[in-house]
Amino acid sequence: MKFSKILILFAVLVGSLLVLPYDGEAETGEVYEVGDINLNVRSEPSGTGPVIGQLQKGDQVISFEEKYGWIRTYYAGEEAWVAAHYLTKMSQENQAIQPDKQKLQVTGQSVYIRTGPGTDYAIKNSTSAGNTYNMLTKDADWYKIELADGSTGWIASWLTDKPVQENKSSNQKEQKQEATAQEVRGVSTNKNNPLDGYNIVIDAGHGGKDPGAIGFSGVEEKSLTSQTADQVADVLREEGATVIETRVKDTYLSLDRRVEVSNAYNTDAFISIHYNAFPIQTIHGIGAYYSSQNKDLALAEDIQDSLAASLPLYNRGLYQEDFRVLRNNGAPSVLLELGFITNRGDVTAIQSAGYNQKVAEAIADGLEDYFY
Repeated sequence: MKFSKILILFAVLVGSLLVLPYDGEAETGEVYEVGDINLNVRSEPSGTGPVIGQLQKGDQVISFEEKYGWIRTYYAGEEAWVAAHYLTKMSQENQAIQPDKQKLQVTGQSVYIRTGPGTDYAIKNSTSAGNTYNMLTKDADWYKIELADGSTGWIASWLTDKPVQENKSSNQKEQKQEATAQEVRGVSTNKNNPLDGYNIVIDAGHGGKDPGAIGFSGVEEKSLTSQTADQVADVLREEGATVIETRVKDTYLSLDRRVEVSNAYNTDAFISIHYNAFPIQTIHGIGAYYSSQNKDLALAEDIQDSLAASLPLYNRGLYQEDFRVLRNNGAPSVLLELGFITNRGDVTAIQSAGYNQKVAEAIADGLEDYFY
């Protein structure tokens, strides 16, 4: 009995230690920098807590509490925890701009967001005038900003409402003007290659074990999409674009794999090539499908308008559909139906000499309208 009482008393003491509040050493508002590591951000102060994001070397966080070796901060607007032993306390002069106190607003139209502070860094995304972001730090005349998904990027300060004021020579001003042309979509610096600097993914629909639709005389959709996609890719490359084709052979690709290819690049536009079919043979024409009005609609409109003006087929217009290659795609995306292979008139046009060239040139023109 006496031994049992001792065990109970011991359990009570241990339990009280577990629930006592812990006073961390870090003060509210202290700024820490991530060391040479990609640091997981967790929803709980534990190595087994769910990962909600990741910080990179040089990222800075504000501490609101230290608990059991973990720093409580905020990530993408939510409370989060990071391991303290991977962080270095910053001196006052090296601390980043407080993201909860200072914001910037984009003033340029369709401005690039880059992976680093300069035009030599890769393009990560783009943004539009009026959008606002938390400012994290500054490097020369570039700002590091926090994006909606919690990741970070860099934007030229002179394309925001907080341009860095510096005395510049005439030569530096000319360099800045040239850099502005590189940072704002819609300013082409190369008239012979208007799509220079843009990454376009061309997706030939179906393939391999998936023939797609079957039309007159047994023609398979997968063969037509492959031929058209190759021609489109050639024309876009001639105009300076970097073209990524999801398939160049008669191979099967899942819809998810096609999206993965697009999301693996800094894709500016994703175009999926298809041909249509319907049991009623009188149905005919070309159409364009989009998923998101904010992300895809403008691209679909410009390409469909260009196709309708260039091809001899009936214009069926635009359709909003939740296709997976559009819905799960991070880039502006469109799925094109370039005629019905179950309609004799459409098939005659589709298989005529020069049809693929007209399609390719129309898509290139539509992309130029969209970008510029």
